[in-house]
Amino acid sequence: MKKFLRIAAVVIIAGLVIFIAVRYFFVFGEGVKAGELNYIVKKGFIFKTYEGKLIQNGLRSKAPNTVQSYEFVFSVADEAVAQKLMVNSGRNVELHYKEYMGAIPWRGYSEFVVDSIIAISAEAK
Repeated sequence: MKKFLRIAAVVIIAGLVIFIAVRYFFVFGEGVKAGELNYIVKKGFIFKTYEGKLIQNGLRSKAPNTVQSYEFVFSVADEAVAQKLMVNSGRNVELHYKEYMGAIPWRGYSEFVVDSIIAISAEAK
């Protein structure tokens, strides 16, 4: 009976570790988004993280007879990248991001985490 409980405990712990690793640390996707940087802000109660929004070209409709622009909500884990974005609000930027399956409080509120800046336009709109 003790041997069965030990094996069951090891299997449960291993399953939990694998679940956490895949859910919060496995990079599900990578890509580049381009648009006008609406804002970036440092916020949070316990973990202060950088959160931002990019307004992309084009329109979409969530409900009948309404129009809304495409918005890309993201987090930034690297403080140097966040500081560079803060001084370029309102400009067109191209951002490289990684998509995770779940957000971690100290990494940010979003599953999309910007890790680098590809390009910044020379002038603001």
